[in-house]
Amino acid sequence: MTKKKDIEVLRVTHLRGPNIWTYRPVIEAWLDIGELENFPSNLLPGLYERLTTILPGLIVHRCGVGEHGGFLERLRDGTYAGHILEHVVLELQNLAGMKTGFGKTREIGENTGLYKMAFRTRQEEVGRAALAAGRDLLMAMIEDRPYDLAATVASLTDLVESLCLGPSTGNIVDAAGVRKIPFIRLTDGNLVQLGHGAAQRRIWTAETEQTSAIAEGIASDKDLTKTLISSCGVPVPEGQLVTSAAEAWEAAEDIGLPVVLKPYDGNHGRGVSLNLSTEADVAAAYELAAREGDSSSVIVERFIVGDEHRLLVVGRRVVAAAAGESLWVTGDGKSSILELCNTQINTDPRRGDTEDFPLGLVTPDTSGEIVLELQRQNLTHASVPAEGQKVLIQPNGNVSIDVTDTVHPQVAAMASLAARVVGLDIAGIDLVCSDISRPLEEQGGAIIEVNASPGLLAHLKPAEGEPRNVGEAIVDHLFGEATGRMPIVGITGKHGTTMTARLVAWLLQISGKKTGLTCADGLFVNGRLLPRDGFSDWETGERLLLNKNVEAGVFENDARMILSEGLAYDKCTVGVVTDVSGFEALSEFHIDSENKLYNVLRTQVDVVLPSGAAVLNAADPQVVEMADLCDGEVIFYGVDEHLAAIAAHRQDGKRVVFERKDGARNNIVMAIGHEEVGTLPLSPLVPPEAVLAAIAAGWALGLTPDLIGAGLRTWEASPKRVHH
Repeated sequence: MTKKKDIEVLRVTHLRGPNIWTYRPVIEAWLDIGELENFPSNLLPGLYERLTTILPGLIVHRCGVGEHGGFLERLRDGTYAGHILEHVVLELQNLAGMKTGFGKTREIGENTGLYKMAFRTRQEEVGRAALAAGRDLLMAMIEDRPYDLAATVASLTDLVESLCLGPSTGNIVDAAGVRKIPFIRLTDGNLVQLGHGAAQRRIWTAETEQTSAIAEGIASDKDLTKTLISSCGVPVPEGQLVTSAAEAWEAAEDIGLPVVLKPYDGNHGRGVSLNLSTEADVAAAYELAAREGDSSSVIVERFIVGDEHRLLVVGRRVVAAAAGESLWVTGDGKSSILELCNTQINTDPRRGDTEDFPLGLVTPDTSGEIVLELQRQNLTHASVPAEGQKVLIQPNGNVSIDVTDTVHPQVAAMASLAARVVGLDIAGIDLVCSDISRPLEEQGGAIIEVNASPGLLAHLKPAEGEPRNVGEAIVDHLFGEATGRMPIVGITGKHGTTMTARLVAWLLQISGKKTGLTCADGLFVNGRLLPRDGFSDWETGERLLLNKNVEAGVFENDARMILSEGLAYDKCTVGVVTDVSGFEALSEFHIDSENKLYNVLRTQVDVVLPSGAAVLNAADPQVVEMADLCDGEVIFYGVDEHLAAIAAHRQDGKRVVFERKDGARNNIVMAIGHEEVGTLPLSPLVPPEAVLAAIAAGWALGLTPDLIGAGLRTWEASPKRVHH
């Protein structure tokens, strides 16, 4: 087959909020498929077989058919290159560990070869890389050329691991998503804002804004931690703080052998040596602990018989628990201990060197604790054990066996008390005991450490046992019954939107809420004009959502912003649409009719919360049509009470706002069905449609007619701007 023109990517846009395609961020690509417009997939010999061979996961893509294998059915029957590329890009992201499923492709015009393709991505750079790789892969399959899929997936996986949220933070964010709590990633790392404005909470993996710096400082001081928790009756092992190997051995003899040595200020179990009984072992363990810690101070503790456990405390309760077990290898008479670790331990699919694995790789040649353990057995990583000889590699090396359901209530109470005494809202409590289902005192168990910012992966992906959704517990701890949302009003259309936005913001402000407003006139907080500092409309909107002082937000969103950036928020309390007009100014986006503009502006109604309301202009037939799209209430407004939409709405007993001419005086009437609950004077100096829309929005927010009337009397249509 002769070579066809390449698929050319003409334009790539990251739509960071709800958009014409979907509620969530997507990448939109404009494609020119050239001569391939004349060659659907069923006219490209061998493409189906090559594509399904290299990407077998395509079988689960449902596509428009709506069932398993739906896309492959389309591929077999004949579909075009833009649509195929959409699914290839989605599958590449899935293979790289960033699960996505949404995609759409639409032709621009008829028989032009031009398409708009949108696909869901959780990270822009990964999505762009997947698009470029997907195009290359598809062209290779079309032209029957080799393609190195493994290298592509490895490259994309590296991007996912370096740029996306870690699994622990991701679990918390996903748990927030289940509760419809929005999130904003604040850095390239794991610092995340859950919720908006004054209703927000911040997390950094397992740290929250409620995690005290003082408590973290105490937790890093292991000796002080033991003193504080033991004073409250929490069992701890007897121990001493030492600054030399000689002092360590002296302390060990005082405490009684065997002992444990650990860094005074260490974390994550680094530098900890267990079950030491000789002076040489204690001296070597001291050097290791001093090297791993930030000072020469080392703690010598009584060794407690039993298995190590990690209990995760969130708030005031234990939400997950994991137990440890010892690691061994068995000699074959030929392989070194290093080789045995690699073949008998590190081949476990649960082990790896990234956060995605519940268990770490075992490195007997570089891990100080393992080196010391082997020395005590007169071995090194290069030693070759006899066939059948068992070698202890690491005592308690797998603290990832779920035991949550067997924790004794007294043990849980002690762990929770230890966390509270230190002052941590989220803590990892390390304890040693023989049986987690029995009280600590009766078996001589003890709590050995209280850790700030505990790892969550052992509970999310235990090596054995049931995974625990600890993210859900953390979100419940942070929010209780709250939603993390503040009142948000979004306003779109062409006419009167700026004045409507300013008036709604004023009504919210006099109701007692610190209100943010972003509109054509600028960015305001409680009427104070803030510098935009070159930010785009979307970025300006996000600044309001980030502001912890803002208790309500009003956003003017024109069609151009929705097309080029998306909305700044995921959902709103009130969505206002004034009209569907002005498509002529959007030709660069291939919006060439009011019907296409309708599909853009409906985005504002699509994102209204079920508990919220759409405020719609009853005089515009296309705006009226949007009522059926709203998940919440609908309030119609109009300058004529006899408009069909208003009359029908009143007949159904629903809320409307309209203008009534009473002689020389014009009034605004707020009605529920045929009951008129408020009458307000309309100033002749203000466009009535903007005022009607603002009154309806204020009413939807729960403001009373009296308060709205006070707002109208005190509002200045052209106020003096107070600059920051």
